[in-house]
Amino acid sequence: MKTGKWCYFLPVIGVAFGLWYVRAAFADVVYSDYIRLVNSYLPDVWDPDKFFVGDILTRIPLNYAARIINVTFFDYSIRFDQVLGILFLGVSALQITSYCVRQRIPAVWTLSLTFLIFSLNKWEMMINGSGWIHFLAFTGFYCHYLVLERVWRGREKKRDHMWLVVLPWIVTIGTAGPYCAIYTVVLLLAYGFRMALKKAKGGQWEKRYLVYGMSAIVPLLLYIVSSSLAEPEKLGVAEVPLMTQLVDTPGFFVRFFVKSFSSMAVGVECAQAVFSGNLPYFILGGAVMAGYGLALWQQWRYKLYEETIFPLLLVWAGGLNHLLILVSRWVFLREDYGMSSRYALQFQVGILGMLLTFGLAGRKMADNKTAGGSLRGLGEGAGRAAARCFMAGVTVLLLAGNGYTTVQEVKKAPYRKERCMERAQLALDFENRTDEELKANFEYHMSRPEGGREVRAALEILKKQQWNIFRQQK
Repeated sequence: MKTGKWCYFLPVIGVAFGLWYVRAAFADVVYSDYIRLVNSYLPDVWDPDKFFVGDILTRIPLNYAARIINVTFFDYSIRFDQVLGILFLGVSALQITSYCVRQRIPAVWTLSLTFLIFSLNKWEMMINGSGWIHFLAFTGFYCHYLVLERVWRGREKKRDHMWLVVLPWIVTIGTAGPYCAIYTVVLLLAYGFRMALKKAKGGQWEKRYLVYGMSAIVPLLLYIVSSSLAEPEKLGVAEVPLMTQLVDTPGFFVRFFVKSFSSMAVGVECAQAVFSGNLPYFILGGAVMAGYGLALWQQWRYKLYEETIFPLLLVWAGGLNHLLILVSRWVFLREDYGMSSRYALQFQVGILGMLLTFGLAGRKMADNKTAGGSLRGLGEGAGRAAARCFMAGVTVLLLAGNGYTTVQEVKKAPYRKERCMERAQLALDFENRTDEELKANFEYHMSRPEGGREVRAALEILKKQQWNIFRQQK
């Protein structure tokens, strides 16, 4: 059965599930990153001195507008941010569904993609409302990739060429934040690939892609300059250079990298509760990595990129995000750090591209078999059957693992909410609590002695303004 317009209801169902989950698993009280945000930007969200700072681009300017709305109309509610995040996750699902409908992807793949998008392997991102802007960033990435998709296929709309120039400025500076590097690299790869393909076919260099590339690079450079003006925080990180650590403990980097791929099959908390030793992680991670390899081979074997570039962009983005997390997070010297739920949003891009490639390749195999094309040979027939089995196996593994993770997180939801309720009661009584209690219960800078004082300062601001947990006392 092919994907039809009925599939547009799937993102709606996913959003409803996400909204139910954050309500079931969270009580509206600040903690973690929100402590820093309160101390940095509240109570005067209109203060220009807090906006016009050197590293403004690293703080994602759109967040300022969201805080103004939140404070003005919702008394600084975490729920407001959570809802934004779930809604933009729904927009991403709608973009993927729209692509599947246009490409006549089999419905089973569309259903699988929607399930993975709303899987609770990213529960931490869904609950931590401060990350809502990152869900918006990915809708921006998909939007740009889909515009490029139309231009790539020669089906561009009137203003698509303008959008390819303008979108990097909007997305990189307005929403992308730390994700802008991979976004830009993927665009540059695509533009270079397009120019090389055109030249290889006897054509001329398409110089407009140089313009698109420059429009992607300049906003990234602005972000890098802005980032260089920020004051870095080092909390419990390694003090040795990357190459020194790599020479001393090469196995650590291999385990970190492979385990990050295994997190796409099963969430880290679920894995730690079931697995002992590294072998299960290597099996799962190896299977997901092999899925990446098969998807890239199918892109080349069937020249799928000539028909549609969108899945390949997603595969590139997913793989590069795994590399980025390895390079940027190894300093914490924890093999499972790359498995954290907070990175699932970045990693799942590659999984979506993989399954889209499987769907397109499966259709290509079926078309060739029906037409009696070049895949009639016994050897190629056996290879085709093996590829189908592996595609099905990887897909079932991803769905089963994410299904198990989602079920377990749903079961944990009442306990997470109970923990939030305890935190809320502690917040209301913060003046009578020690700094150590505050630091531990609000999960903020637990390795720093000043963490407790910063929690106390944030709660004092909220109490004075009667915002967040204190609004109940109005």
